Amino acid sequence: MPVLMITGTGTEVGKTMATAALAAASLAAGRSVAVLKAAQTGVRPDEAGDAEEVARLAGPVTTAELARYPEPLAPATAARRAGRPPVHPHEIAETAAKLATEHDLVLVEGAGGLLVRFDGTGGTLADAAELLKAPVLVVAPAGLGTLNASELTARELRARKLDLLGVVIGSWPDAPDLAARCNLADLPEVTGAPLLGALPAGAGTLAPADFRAGAPGWLAPRLDGTWDAEGFRGRQAA
Repeated sequence: MPVLMITGTGTEVGKTMATAALAAASLAAGRSVAVLKAAQTGVRPDEAGDAEEVARLAGPVTTAELARYPEPLAPATAARRAGRPPVHPHEIAETAAKLATEHDLVLVEGAGGLLVRFDGTGGTLADAAELLKAPVLVVAPAGLGTLNASELTARELRARKLDLLGVVIGSWPDAPDLAARCNLADLPEVTGAPLLGALPAGAGTLAPADFRAGAPGWLAPRLDGTWDAEGFRGRQAA
């Protein structure tokens, strides 16, 4: 798994925090890690983007960003409005493949959901994953409404014959409601993929040392962590 694509079921679901946790856990396991942000939107040139935030929390990773657009919109729309060239799937794939020759693991963070458009011809992160034949990790919210979006994402991945590695909950609340607790069992059922982790709400506000220490405990062994889905479900049901 030299390249792993990370997508969400939508925006603001915890993709960047999940990417940072993956990077931290992999670094702790002795791997070299690169993080590629395919297109950064809604950030000024002098502001830290998602890749820089991953590096701040996770530690010494190589960061790369293919394009940056000022408005917080889908990359294709943001590029058009800014009068700048868009990012194409083949550019994402080529950059990730090059990084993979120099690192044990390359994490490619998308923008929003799987089918968010990067260019005017409808190119998406899924297209880049097809070019690389790379597995995809889906980051989903914990609560009500997550099942429909997660199942649709899983169906699209399977229709493209892409490997859905699993699902990570991007922000697990301190006091989960009934829907969130039920979703621990329902998410694997509707997606047909294992639940591979749950990040605590507010993980991004932790000091970097605390984030790095906690990250392996938020992710399953498949992602270089120690998190146990069955045990987590049991504790939340108690």
